[in-house]
Amino acid sequence: MFTGIVQEVGKIASAQAGSLVIAASDVLKGMKLGDSIAVNGACLTVTDFGAGSFAVDIMPETLKRTNLGRLKVGDRVNLERPVALGGELGGHLVQGHVDGTGSVASAAWEGSALLLRFEVPPEIMRFIVPKGFIAVDGVSLTITAKEASSFWVSVVEYTRRHTTLGERKVGDLVNLETDIIAKYVAQLSQPQNAGITYDFLAWHGFLAK
Repeated sequence: MFTGIVQEVGKIASAQAGSLVIAASDVLKGMKLGDSIAVNGACLTVTDFGAGSFAVDIMPETLKRTNLGRLKVGDRVNLERPVALGGELGGHLVQGHVDGTGSVASAAWEGSALLLRFEVPPEIMRFIVPKGFIAVDGVSLTITAKEASSFWVSVVEYTRRHTTLGERKVGDLVNLETDIIAKYVAQLSQPQNAGITYDFLAWHGFLAK
C-alpha cells in the first residue's frame, strides 16, 4: 500500500520490452530483491540491482493499463516505497493498481499553482468526485472540479518541483488510480445476485413446500 507522496524522481536508464532499469538514490536505501515500489503510481516488483539503479519487470496487463510502455531512456518517473504499518499517511490510500490512463487536456496558472485538466474515459469518470482523492502518476491529489469527461487538479509549487507533474504537457498520458473507497461504494451499490438458495428452489417448484 502507498500514500501518493512521491519520495524521489528517478530516471529511466534502460527501457526494454517488459522491463525497466531506473536510476535512483533515496529509494534504494534498505531496498531488497522482491520489494514493491510504485513507479508512476504502478506497483512493481524489484528484480535486480545495479550501481545506483534497480530493475523491474512489467506484466502485459500493466503495460495495457499504464503509460509505462511509452517510457524512454532519460524519462523521469515518480517513485514511492510502500508505507510501513503504522507509518504516516500523508496523502491517501493508494494501492498501486492503476485503473487506466488519461490525457492532459489543458494547463494554466493560478498564482503559483498549476491547474491541470485531464480527459478521462467513462469507466474512470464514474469514480471522480469533486474534493475527492485521485492518484495521478502516483501523486496524491485533490479533485477541484469535474466536467462530463474531464476533471481538474491544482498542483502546488512543492509538488510541482518534487514530482514529474510540473513537466506534463497537453496530450501527455498519465496513470490514474481512483479512490479505493469510491470503488467499493460503487460495487456495494450495485444490485446483488443472491444466487441459488433453498428459498429460490422452493419458490420455483424444485422442492416440496
